[in-house]
Amino acid sequence: MHVLVTGANGTVGTALRDHLEAAITVDVTWLDIEPHPNGDVETLVGDVTDYATVRAAMEGVDVVVHLGMPDFLGGPDDRSLEWTAGFGASCQAISNVLEAARREDVDTVVYASSNHAVGMYEVDHAPDIYEPAFDLEIDHTAPPRPDSRYGVVKLFGEALGRLAADAHGVNVYPIRICSVRDPAYDHPYGDAEAGVEAGHFERESDAYDTQVARQQCMWQSRRDLAQQVACCLERGAKDDVDGEFEIFYGRSASDHAWFDLEHAREVIGYEPVDDATAWDGPPEA
Repeated sequence: MHVLVTGANGTVGTALRDHLEAAITVDVTWLDIEPHPNGDVETLVGDVTDYATVRAAMEGVDVVVHLGMPDFLGGPDDRSLEWTAGFGASCQAISNVLEAARREDVDTVVYASSNHAVGMYEVDHAPDIYEPAFDLEIDHTAPPRPDSRYGVVKLFGEALGRLAADAHGVNVYPIRICSVRDPAYDHPYGDAEAGVEAGHFERESDAYDTQVARQQCMWQSRRDLAQQVACCLERGAKDDVDGEFEIFYGRSASDHAWFDLEHAREVIGYEPVDDATAWDGPPEA
């Protein structure tokens, strides 16, 4: 199976570099806007906002994992309604990938969507939503409620992916990724420890505890993310699967998360290895 991964040098892309080939036998082409910073992984350099570049990269590819997004869109706190060049470029990148996949007869596209596509549920209920007793579950049928323009762009990709599946027979699997972090913070205490290191708050503070409680609901380990992508690739490779569109939530196991995992278990057999609520402190240095 020949896989093209866009956005290969980002946090999610490097998680796949580190763990995907341990989860599934694949031949991977890594595409990014710049060479790999360590220079130890061969990277195809190109811009996903340029259709010709994407189309050329997709020749002979069976599956695409689309992670790449221009970094000038704005973050999850940007709730402006304004159309900007970054907003348009981000939508263009998604369109380029899906159109090139259709033209090159690519079987499957795994799309890095985001929890921010339904993030307003969290905004409405935080911080109570992080408590184990809070009664809310969001599954793949929940009405979209983006919390930002970033979330809106992710929903645009999901909608265009649905068209690619229904009208053109491409299998499209958006994963609404919750919280995947760089290796140093790849644990449910990662955001809290990063906040301490940045001087935002101290350990044994309410702010620290809130970050831990949130990540115990949201964290997806890097190896679990790679395993979930591998499950999507295996599903799309089945002979009887054609034009399938399924949304999954990307997180590790947890005793009190509000994002559903049952749909991913039932459809693609995703079973997390790591459990966010099994941790009682950060890893020792």
